[in-house]
Amino acid sequence: MELTSRERGRGQPLPWELRLGLLLSVLAATLAQAPAPDVPGCSRGSCYPATGDLLVGRADRLTASSTCGLNGPQPYCIVSHLQDEKKCFLCDSRRPFSARDNPHSHRIQNVVTSFAPQRRAAWWQSENGIPAVTIQLDLEAEFHFTHLIMTFKTFRPAAMLVERSADFGRTWHVYRYFSYDCGADFPGVPLAPPRHWDDVVCESRYSEIEPSTEGEVIYRVLDPAIPIPDPYSSRIQNLLKITNLRVNLTRLHTLGDNLLDPRREIREKYYYALYELVVRGNCFCYGHASECAPAPGAPAHAEGMVHGACICKHNTRGLNCEQCQDFYRDLPWRPAEDGHSHACRKCECHGHTHSCHFDMAVYLASGNVSGGVCDGCQHNTAGRHCELCRPFFYRDPTKDLRDPAVCRSCDCDPMGSQDGGRCDSHDDPALGLVSGQCRCKEHVVGTRCQQCRDGFFGLSISDRLGCRRCQCNARGTVPGSTPCDPNSGSCYCKRLVTGRGCDRCLPGHWGLSHDLLGCRPCDCDVGGALDPQCDEGTGQCHCRQHMVGRRCEQVQPGYFRPFLDHLIWEAEDTRGQVLDVVERLVTPGETPSWTGSGFVRLQEGQTLEFLVASVPKAMDYDLLLRLEPQVPEQWAELELIVQRPGPVPAHSLCGHLVPKDDRIQGTLQPHARYLIFPNPVCLEPGISYKLHLKLVRTGGSAQPETPYSGPGLLIDSLVLLPRVLVLEMFSGGDAAALERQATFERYQCHEEGLVPSKTSPSEACAPLLISLSTLIYNGALPCQCNPQGSLSSECNPHGGQCLCKPGVVGRRCDLCAPGYYGFGPTGCQACQCSHEGALSSLCEKTSGQCLCRTGAFGLRCDRCQRGQWGFPSCRPCVCNGHADECNTHTGACLGCRDHTGGEHCERCIAGFHGDPRLPYGGQCRPCPCPEGPGSQRHFATSCHQDEYSQQIVCHCRAGYTGLRCEACAPGHFGDPSRPGGRCQLCECSGNIDPMDPDACDPHTGQCLRCLHHTEGPHCAHCKPGFHGQAARQSCHRCTCNLLGTNPQQCPSPDQCHCDPSSGQCPCLPNVQGPSCDRCAPNFWNLTSGHGCQPCACHPSRARGPTCNEFTGQCHCRAGFGGRTCSECQELHWGDPGLQCHACDCDSRGIDTPQCHRFTGHCSCRPGVSGVRCDQCARGFSGIFPACHPCHACFGDWDRVVQDLAARTQRLEQRAQELQQTGVLGAFESSFWHMQEKLGIVQGIVGARNTSAASTAQLVEATEELRREIGEATEHLTQLEADLTDVQDENFNANHALSGLERDRLALNLTLRQLDQHLDLLKHSNFLGAYDSIRHAHSQSAEAERRANTSALAVPSPVSNSASARHRTEALMDAQKEDFNSKHMANQRALGKLSAHTHTLSLTDINELVCGAPGDAPCATSPCGGAGCRDEDGQPRCGGLSCNGAAATADLALGRARHTQAELQRALAEGGSILSRVAETRRQASEAQQRAQAALDKANASRGQVEQANQELQELIQKEGADPDSIEMVATRVLELSIPASAEQIQHLAGAIAERVRSLADVDAILARTVGDVRRAEQLLQDARRARSWAEDEKQKAETVQAALEEAQRAQGIAQGAIRGAVADTRDTEQTLYQVQERMAGAERALSSAGERARQLDALLEALKLKRAGNSLAASTAEETAGSAQGRAQEAEQLLRGPLGDQYQTVKALAERKAQGVLAAQARAEQLRDEARDLLQAAQDKLQRLQELEGTYEENERALESKAAQLDGLEARMRSVLQAINLQVQIYNTCQ
Repeated sequence: MELTSRERGRGQPLPWELRLGLLLSVLAATLAQAPAPDVPGCSRGSCYPATGDLLVGRADRLTASSTCGLNGPQPYCIVSHLQDEKKCFLCDSRRPFSARDNPHSHRIQNVVTSFAPQRRAAWWQSENGIPAVTIQLDLEAEFHFTHLIMTFKTFRPAAMLVERSADFGRTWHVYRYFSYDCGADFPGVPLAPPRHWDDVVCESRYSEIEPSTEGEVIYRVLDPAIPIPDPYSSRIQNLLKITNLRVNLTRLHTLGDNLLDPRREIREKYYYALYELVVRGNCFCYGHASECAPAPGAPAHAEGMVHGACICKHNTRGLNCEQCQDFYRDLPWRPAEDGHSHACRKCECHGHTHSCHFDMAVYLASGNVSGGVCDGCQHNTAGRHCELCRPFFYRDPTKDLRDPAVCRSCDCDPMGSQDGGRCDSHDDPALGLVSGQCRCKEHVVGTRCQQCRDGFFGLSISDRLGCRRCQCNARGTVPGSTPCDPNSGSCYCKRLVTGRGCDRCLPGHWGLSHDLLGCRPCDCDVGGALDPQCDEGTGQCHCRQHMVGRRCEQVQPGYFRPFLDHLIWEAEDTRGQVLDVVERLVTPGETPSWTGSGFVRLQEGQTLEFLVASVPKAMDYDLLLRLEPQVPEQWAELELIVQRPGPVPAHSLCGHLVPKDDRIQGTLQPHARYLIFPNPVCLEPGISYKLHLKLVRTGGSAQPETPYSGPGLLIDSLVLLPRVLVLEMFSGGDAAALERQATFERYQCHEEGLVPSKTSPSEACAPLLISLSTLIYNGALPCQCNPQGSLSSECNPHGGQCLCKPGVVGRRCDLCAPGYYGFGPTGCQACQCSHEGALSSLCEKTSGQCLCRTGAFGLRCDRCQRGQWGFPSCRPCVCNGHADECNTHTGACLGCRDHTGGEHCERCIAGFHGDPRLPYGGQCRPCPCPEGPGSQRHFATSCHQDEYSQQIVCHCRAGYTGLRCEACAPGHFGDPSRPGGRCQLCECSGNIDPMDPDACDPHTGQCLRCLHHTEGPHCAHCKPGFHGQAARQSCHRCTCNLLGTNPQQCPSPDQCHCDPSSGQCPCLPNVQGPSCDRCAPNFWNLTSGHGCQPCACHPSRARGPTCNEFTGQCHCRAGFGGRTCSECQELHWGDPGLQCHACDCDSRGIDTPQCHRFTGHCSCRPGVSGVRCDQCARGFSGIFPACHPCHACFGDWDRVVQDLAARTQRLEQRAQELQQTGVLGAFESSFWHMQEKLGIVQGIVGARNTSAASTAQLVEATEELRREIGEATEHLTQLEADLTDVQDENFNANHALSGLERDRLALNLTLRQLDQHLDLLKHSNFLGAYDSIRHAHSQSAEAERRANTSALAVPSPVSNSASARHRTEALMDAQKEDFNSKHMANQRALGKLSAHTHTLSLTDINELVCGAPGDAPCATSPCGGAGCRDEDGQPRCGGLSCNGAAATADLALGRARHTQAELQRALAEGGSILSRVAETRRQASEAQQRAQAALDKANASRGQVEQANQELQELIQKEGADPDSIEMVATRVLELSIPASAEQIQHLAGAIAERVRSLADVDAILARTVGDVRRAEQLLQDARRARSWAEDEKQKAETVQAALEEAQRAQGIAQGAIRGAVADTRDTEQTLYQVQERMAGAERALSSAGERARQLDALLEALKLKRAGNSLAASTAEETAGSAQGRAQEAEQLLRGPLGDQYQTVKALAERKAQGVLAAQARAEQLRDEARDLLQAAQDKLQRLQELEGTYEENERALESKAAQLDGLEARMRSVLQAINLQVQIYNTCQ
């Protein structure tokens, strides 16, 4: 676009010369921020190349996102005036611009400055109407960018922004925003100007619409107006550095017509057009180059082009000098700064290489001095500067470091030296390095490291330590010699130890230890173990079934070791002829001599058949027959025949038998209770045998020929005794077997199986019996205790006897003892047969029925039959025919009938009368009171017939009266005459007279005559004026104080109303007390009649808020007075907050000693005046105190003068008011004149002695004043009208001032608050502060006095201290020589002690305690030792693979704790099991109760049915009662018409009563009709008997039917209960199964716990052995250390005693001596410290040994306590198991 001449004239830019000057000035200002470049030599440190236009030579790197005419000609228009001829043109940019050939091309390259003659002929132009256009410059390297200049042909953009990139376009950052409206185009961007040099802001001065052409946009990176603190900082450099520059044009300027006219011609006027674009900058070289060369690929000879490849200095290189040259990398590369070039420094490699690199870590480690690291060091050198020799080389001390042969190879054996033959590379005394010296491996010695140390073998290059330690177990190696062969490593083992490392025991041995032989024999039990071998570590043998213990010598809990007579068959259980079983009762406290329930009586010729189902082992068994003779010296011949199921196979163990061997004869000797048949019998397991025992003959003398026919023999049982001596444990032939056989025979261990009663076996026999039992039975046998009969599932481990419940016998507790029955969950019950009624003490085993004598009855034969009493002398019951049964002991009748009672049914019950003892007419008849019992109108407790009148006398119940109890008694109400009516007690709260018939209404019960000051329908309230509890008869009159009570509620003392419950009177305000007789706290003046007034005591001047209740006087603090303590104290006046003054009154002229409390004026008596009441008053004359009244005329004149004075005062007051209002003006002179005259008048009036002349003058002056005042008044009247107008104006002003008034009030409120605060400050307790200051002053004075006394007095602590100091100095001087000699002696003793402590060694003790030699370093020792600590700083001794006493004790303690935890867990599980068992027990108990109730009900029904049947049978069997007559009578009785409904019965009763009342002279009629009555009674008796038979028949039939129905119901209930019980039983069984499973787990856990306990016992034995060795070694070390400790303690006492202070003094003196003395002193101190350290180390080691010994003893005690706990827990577990088994048995038997 082009403009017209007018527009160009108005907006023409400056000439280019001026623009160039402006540009140079801006450039100069920009360059002023940075140092001026020193092009020739960069002497100031940093170098900067020349600045130029970066676009020159880079037109091909400039691009635009939109250019017109690139694809063909495009029209565009310009904004021009009307006179311009041409307005629209064409743009064709398909070819580059040429002024001659292609002038219409407007590519972006046209904006590059060319200094052509017609510079405005070419420009760049965008496409029409596109607002978002981007211009971008892409540079080939990094450049410094300083500023940008853009010259537009069209309007400048309405919005644009400039961006940069320093990483070749990967990221972009905004330099500046430009916008006509920054808020709309770039919201959130701060507005210009920037405050900091790197602020990104939006600027609007380059976005105006004017000028329309050649408008410029200038941007400088560094604004000259903003100071830059450090132009060389990295942030400044990064801000100037660019690789890309982008200008984003975002919005076009328009004239607005494009919004109204959408035609294309309008859009063609708006586009971007740019004349020139200048990007100023220079090549970016970080200050290391002053000039630049063309970059690769850039034109080399472009004029004015700013090149991008720096020509680097300062030993740098790179396109931008961004790195150091090779071998110049000793310092980190840094940009150059003003005053410092930061040139790269050459590496120091001592001529052994020509390459290096920079390492920042090395640089920082050197303190920022050097960071160069040499690369590829030659000549066998290494290190940062090639200053070291390579590995396996060492530095020759005779050669220079730069010598190529400075490093020589090491001469070390690679197999024994460290790092494969490496030696010390150089000399370093501080580190102990010697150049060329070989460093041997830890276990290698020799100058070339060519041989192993002692105790090691196998020199190897692959071994990190060089040689391997002899892998010899110290416990198995022979002590006192070389552990192993130095070449092969084979160890020298003890006698019972084997293995290459002497770490295993020989077979049959265990427990590798430090014993002489090394191991111990297994010593497995010969019967309990399967073989003689055991575990090598624990010594555990391989046990048979259910045998435990290390040697398998203990029986597992729940199992037992059978006795020798375990195979026993009772004679009661045998087969044969009719058995004569003789049961025996066990006498309490005695041991039975038989087994089972008793004996079987065997007669001559009889045979018993014993069935032997199985035996445990195929072997010979001796036959033992237990019996009991019947006569003295009884003998017998018996025969026993063995019946086998078939022939014996020849290959079996019993194949040698012949048939005659199965027939055995035996003879019973006199006085013997058992018989052992002479020949054994061979039996095999798994085969059933029958043994037939036959009694051939028996007699009572020793001669068999003597015939005898006695009662036979009592056979108890048959026992199979294994022939144990044939077992291998006795017949093995070895020494152990022979010793066992000898012991078994010597102690007669076989006697255990001869007699039933068992005693504890001897100590010698017990292990042999256990071994042979487990050998015979292949282990232990299960207890199998019966859960119903035993108390626990565990049994006695010897014999297997279970712990039985009461009355239960048998090994398994599965039988009832003789004399007991009913085996069940609770055991067995005693028969308890009556010795009077039973034939025997035994009963039936199931039901418990005893065998009764004749006449005895019952389960125990202990009572009479029904209808009798007095067991055992039974006799009939006496009940007068009114009962069938009586008490079996007392004979008292039970269930009296016919309304009778008494012990023999001899009297009528209450409500009836008569004599039931009489056979006729003695029946009990109902009492007519007024009706009989059972009716609704019977109100008597009893009645009787009067002996004289024969009338019935009723004994009425409480509340009734009258002959027949037909009326209510006084104090009661009701209507007893109607059916259902009754008399009730009048509810009058006990406040009426119960004997007063009018006390309450007899019909309604309302109280009429209330007593005790009560009222109300129930006398339940106190009367008005009374209070209390009416129900307790405690109504009292209200007692109220009239002064404190509300007069409306208490008009008089007798009419006060109070609270009816509490008696509280209605008090006036602030009055308290039930009677309103006292004021509330902090109130007074009860007599006011309006309530009490507050005390209002001053809060700070009174001692408290309380006051006198009558006077109101508060209790004031000192210095205050008045009723409220707000005034000064008595006889004082003034403001107590400021100051109080004493009343200065003349006592001769006052009437009260108290003056006015605020003014101080005294209260004068009449005739006296003055402030102090010390002069005569006006109207009195004389000399005080003798004042006399003046003459009577004085009174007249005084009244006139006083009147004038009053008027004058009023005038003066009015004048003052006028003066204060400011209305003086023209009246000022008049007022002053009047004031003078008023002053004269006041002088005359105020004079004490007035004369007549003065009085005339007074009258004249007064008249003159009146005249002048009148004139002034007239004048004022005239002014009043003017004042009215002024007031109207003033009203408006007042309205405006009202707002100010409100503000003033607020300020006044604030002022008052401040005044209050000020008053608080004024009235604060400054007296208290003054007292505190005075007290502090006194204390300070006292302290000063005491200090002076201590310092100045003699003697004093200071003087005493000085004298003590002088004595101490003299003593030190005297002891100096002695100290020196002792010091030298101490040094010699310390030297000897140090040498001796070096010889001490804890190696052996450390190895015994910790498991590793004490000479091994802590870092490499796996077991630690004395002085070793772990990562946490705790002492480390022992470990997992260590065999020391500490490790073994820790292991044992850990196992014990684990066992304890498992036992506690088992106990917890047992507790939960018990809780579930308790719940199951409860449910089972409920089910049992339901079933028992149903069973009882069924039994009762059954009894009723049986009784009814029996009675029916008796009736039918009775003579004279044929069925027809019975049926007839029953039919007639049933046909009788009996009233059935209540109405009929009531009507009939009423008729009968009416008839009875209508009868007269009943007794006479009865007397006349006695005969008829008797006949009627006879007929009635017959009818009754017939009726009774019929009723009994009917009743029995109904009873039978009801019983059957009840039985059916009971059966249904029983079935339901049984079903519930079955379900409960199933649940119980399931629960019991879970319980059993958990108990099995608990038993297994307990077994494992026992196993671990036994293992701990074995470990404990090993620990005891180790402890003995440790104690021996510790005692030796303790003796050695004790002597060392004694000597060290002596030296320590000398060092730490009183010589310490003297040593310090001598040390101070010795410091002033020569340097040699100082060295000797340092050496002495070092020796002393070493001695102390050695002493401390010895004490620590000794203490450590003591601690280890104590720990060992604690562990030993802990193991013993754990073993005891295990025993206790095992006992507890057994008791728990017993309880659980008991409950299990109970629930298993629930039915």
